[in-house]
Amino acid sequence: MTFKGLFLGLVAWLLLSVSAFAEWAPSGPITLQIGFDAGGETDTLGRVIAKEMESQTGWDIVVENKPGGGGIAMFTGIAVAKPDGQTLGMGVNMPILVNLVLRGDKLPFNLESFDYLATVARAQVAIIAKSDAPFDDLQGLIEYSKSNNGALVAFDAKPQELLMKYVDGETEAGFKLVSTKSSAEAIQNLLGDHVVASFAAGAHIPYIESGDLKMIASANASRHGYAPDTQTVVEQGYEIYVDPYFFIAAPAGLPADTKAALAEALHNAINSEAARKAIVNALKTDPSDLGPDGTQNMLVEGVGNVKKLFGK
Repeated sequence: MTFKGLFLGLVAWLLLSVSAFAEWAPSGPITLQIGFDAGGETDTLGRVIAKEMESQTGWDIVVENKPGGGGIAMFTGIAVAKPDGQTLGMGVNMPILVNLVLRGDKLPFNLESFDYLATVARAQVAIIAKSDAPFDDLQGLIEYSKSNNGALVAFDAKPQELLMKYVDGETEAGFKLVSTKSSAEAIQNLLGDHVVASFAAGAHIPYIESGDLKMIASANASRHGYAPDTQTVVEQGYEIYVDPYFFIAAPAGLPADTKAALAEALHNAINSEAARKAIVNALKTDPSDLGPDGTQNMLVEGVGNVKKLFGK
């Protein structure tokens, strides 16, 4: 190949390698709104991602907390913001999906009101028991409940309660569900023999490792990385799951280059070492970015699952 040919080839390669960052850049600060109060998991992760995104791109990223209704207040504002790429929102899918299913006709937005950019991570929700419990899986818990006039099961989120009610409706197990304020409280109730099983979303892992607790099912749609041999509730025969995802969206109507640039910038920030450490520390799981299409599909499929949780 001639020098001229090599030169032209190099130029072509460079042109193809230009990222979306070079194709689009914000004309002013990007505001990342967080649908919860400062100090919580969503806020912590959002601020780390914003910092990494700012460092990697040179863009000015401003974080604002817009709490209310589990993200409903924030997404209400996002839905009517200008789709110029400079207003983003970070929330959790489950409160949004529950509200869409229960009172979607009263909300000022629907799933088509947004352009979806990324998921940050998925909380791994487990059903656990003490290591010496006389059952090792969900079916064993069901049989135990039937034989003991009901089994006390702790939960700390409405979708968890609904999942167990769904299983109870399928099996007539007679579960007695106990509401707690957190996974940590549920685990202490379990260790103290106040309940025989509970839900947990990461806080239980050290107890699994120490041998004090065991996992009897993944409540997510897939198995957990730290417990690959433990089947999901679905695999154990009940077509229901709880998949809490942290996700980021923008007003619908973003130009294609804007959406591509934001999705790339978010993906890189989410998978940075700083964000990975924050996600592992907060959720005991790894980053999980489904990308724009995957994020939208997760929410669309989630509506159907939440309808099933509520018997609709």
